[in-house]
Amino acid sequence: MKQIADFTLVEKECFGNAVLLRLRGERPLPEIAPGQFVQVRVDGSPSTYLRRPISIHDVHVAANEISLLVQMVGEGTRHLGTTNVGESINIVLPLGNGYTLPEKEERVLLVGGGIGIAPLYYLGKCMDVKLAFLLGGKKASDLVRLDTYRALGDTFVTTEDGSLGEKGMVTMHSVWKEREFDKIYVCGPKRMMMAVADIAKANGVWCEVSLEHLMACGLGACLCCVEDTVDGHLCVCKEGPVFNIRRLKW
Repeated sequence: MKQIADFTLVEKECFGNAVLLRLRGERPLPEIAPGQFVQVRVDGSPSTYLRRPISIHDVHVAANEISLLVQMVGEGTRHLGTTNVGESINIVLPLGNGYTLPEKEERVLLVGGGIGIAPLYYLGKCMDVKLAFLLGGKKASDLVRLDTYRALGDTFVTTEDGSLGEKGMVTMHSVWKEREFDKIYVCGPKRMMMAVADIAKANGVWCEVSLEHLMACGLGACLCCVEDTVDGHLCVCKEGPVFNIRRLKW
């Protein structure tokens, strides 16, 4: 069941152009699947009229808390990043459809690029399997909270400038040659996800990706986030954001 409610910011941690917001609600949280997202109202910004879609980074059910890892790239997200501890943020949640959890015996790789690493943390927490993360960024400072990912599983890193981990794109990492996986989960820039999807297809590996389209309503009404799929034109906010690559015309 969807919930529209005010959440209080109880903790804030900044990482360059990204910020981690831990938010506490007064009401019990609805059931939240990894890969779902929220629509955040940005109050006080003169040029931000629509809610901003943000993936759910973490969930603490007992405390009625969610965490959002936000990249401050536009006026709306930059203004959201200036929210102070103790202030209120209005949120609609949960929205969209999440990832399909694997079977217990399956070997799993979670691939994230840039701020696309955000939803993979909660996804990893929800898995009871042997998992590994492959996380990429342009430079070392793009990859935040790596220790939390390492606590869940083996964590491999690439940076385009070679400042952390192996130099290059995530598709170039040696883990692809060293290990085999039964399922791959991906979130990040579209070109990166398409490249990982090509690897999955070439090796016959099941794969889901989370699309990052512009979303206005988050409910499938405004039709601004349509993706052409094998099932026709679908609203990413309602039918996704997670899709199996077999459904996409990539």
